[in-house]
Amino acid sequence: MSGFDLPRRLAAEALGSCFLVATVVGSGIMATRLSDDVAVALLCNAIATGAMLAVLIAILAPFSGAHFNPAVTLVAAGRREAGPREAAFYIVAQVGGAVAGTVTAHFMFGLPPVAFSAIQRHGAGQWFAEGIATFGLVSVILLGRRSTRRALPWLVGLYIAAAYWFTASTSFANPAVTVARMLTDTFAGIRPVDVPAFVAAQLAGAACAAGLAAWLFRSPAIGRATPTGSRLAAQAEPVAPRVRLHGGSNRA
Repeated sequence: MSGFDLPRRLAAEALGSCFLVATVVGSGIMATRLSDDVAVALLCNAIATGAMLAVLIAILAPFSGAHFNPAVTLVAAGRREAGPREAAFYIVAQVGGAVAGTVTAHFMFGLPPVAFSAIQRHGAGQWFAEGIATFGLVSVILLGRRSTRRALPWLVGLYIAAAYWFTASTSFANPAVTVARMLTDTFAGIRPVDVPAFVAAQLAGAACAAGLAAWLFRSPAIGRATPTGSRLAAQAEPVAPRVRLHGGSNRA
């Protein structure tokens, strides 16, 4: 994936996942303590999360690709940009880091380390919203790295901040974050019983985005009758550098 060895890549994934979830949970707690207005709390939560995600991707992408998300890692594995063993280690690091992020936020705000959430997030609308949120996130990553890799951290951060507002689920879009958020009975929480459906919807959305990207990027030369036409089409097709999904070096 990169020039760094696996332990350092896993450390970057765990650290990024930890700070991401600490921001999601911590900003939610802070917002609800400062305001009784749910819209204000959601706005604060969205801005903090989008800003932190952009920063984390920008600084950690050179090490690990800055996935922080099992759905992103599985897409990379499906595209053969990560091996099965490496992908499995990434997912473990992401989930572990995300759980540590919840515990970190609770300690900062004087709460018990773990408190299972009682916040209901279920129903067809919520599941569909999670599929759309994750489809959009993975699409931004796969399409964005073809055009403007330098801007990719900000594209992802801005997308997540927007998706907080246009999706019914407030855009978890990340299985590791979803698991970690079931451990907080605060503004950002989700009941444990609602987690499996959210994760299934997220993985389905990611798979659809990967399929769309594969179709969009397929060479127009395929199926052409003449060698000359094929050569011209191949020359016209933009060639993507081997980069990380979130904009580092050497892979998705």
